[in-house]
Amino acid sequence: MHIEWPAGGVQWPRRVPDSFEQDLMPTNILRAKGLVKRVPTAEGELTILAGIDFAVDAGDQVAVVGESGSGKTTLLGILAGLDLPTLGDVWLDGDEITALGEEQRARVRARSVGFVFQTFQLIDSLTALENVMLPLELRGDRRAKEDAREFLDRVGLGARTTHYPRQLSGGEQQRVAIARAFASGPKVLFADEPTGNLDTHTGARIADLIFDLNREAGTTLVLVTHDAALAERCGSTVTLEAGRVVAAVDA
Repeated sequence: MHIEWPAGGVQWPRRVPDSFEQDLMPTNILRAKGLVKRVPTAEGELTILAGIDFAVDAGDQVAVVGESGSGKTTLLGILAGLDLPTLGDVWLDGDEITALGEEQRARVRARSVGFVFQTFQLIDSLTALENVMLPLELRGDRRAKEDAREFLDRVGLGARTTHYPRQLSGGEQQRVAIARAFASGPKVLFADEPTGNLDTHTGARIADLIFDLNREAGTTLVLVTHDAALAERCGSTVTLEAGRVVAAVDA
């Protein structure tokens, strides 16, 4: 899970040249060094992350667990390039995303990242098919409609393609979100409490779907969850407490 860094650090180039990848980072698809996140509050500066080192090998399944307020969602957002740390560096699929502007980070996310959120994050004015098509169209995929239909079929919603989110149950909306995440062929899937808004039975079915598709695609999975049973399905578990890693365990 964690990697050792030489004293004084390593001055990595912003993009690791292909000729160096095998020697310098043969398996890490995601790694972070010294992540700190501080935000201003009325009472003063609040430290959410307090110096986190993190590394994930391609194809791994890693659960991030901890009490509410421990920094799990903040860490996920920084690792995925949705937010920037106050201090520290993140490499995602060979790019130093903490050295990039928002537009460049968006391109990395479009190329390499999929998301599944607790609140589904579907666009209400788009049908299920259009929600899945959207990220594919944004990156210029000429087969956007065909690929979107295929993944909606795979998640069992082939007959619901013209339905809007308000016409779907919570479990069906999450299946649309999963289809959207996997349709773009991400190298890393970030899932933030993907079963948190679902009943136990529906949540179990959604978890099965995520792990089945993840296994088929060989995608790296970084999963934030309060669910101990869900975390146990991952190959490794990282526990946060007050913005620090207090345990990292391989299954």
